[in-house]
Amino acid sequence: MRPFISMYRFIDTIARPCFAGNGGGCDRARLSLMEKGDLAGDFELQDATGTPRRLSEFLAKGRVVLFFYPAAMSAGCTQESCHFRDLAGEFVAAGGQRIGISHDTVAKQRQFAERHSLGYPLLSDPEGTVARQFGVNTRFGIIPVKRWTFVIGSDGRVIDVIKSGTNMKVHADRALEVLRQT
Repeated sequence: MRPFISMYRFIDTIARPCFAGNGGGCDRARLSLMEKGDLAGDFELQDATGTPRRLSEFLAKGRVVLFFYPAAMSAGCTQESCHFRDLAGEFVAAGGQRIGISHDTVAKQRQFAERHSLGYPLLSDPEGTVARQFGVNTRFGIIPVKRWTFVIGSDGRVIDVIKSGTNMKVHADRALEVLRQT
């Protein structure tokens, strides 16, 4: 009898690297997932206004809570993003900057931010470059990225990783806990 392998584990360990398109064969190096203690490399993406923003620019001002969400305007992503919005004062008090990232276009990010008065940067990663850098890109089925949140210290080190695809409030709540404890 074969052991059960979940669909997500199959995608992460077998299917994704084989379909990564490296000109043939499997490329297991593409599976590097950003974990606690890892150094988050700098990147540049456009925000909802089309302004290029760098991770280093945010880190110069303090700790960052970087959350990846699958799709602007979807029910779950709206709930998650609005929860981050509603806790704005607590994030300021804990010394954390909130930044959302999805594969959505700049125009869609702008529409999402304006419709829900989010009040924090939403970055557009249409090619999934940063999602791959953090190990959250899936591009299988209808979900382009995993719903993961990274709490990053001002030194660029990942302090914690919050993983939940179904509990929309856990990301902001747990990130606040981590910020308060460190």
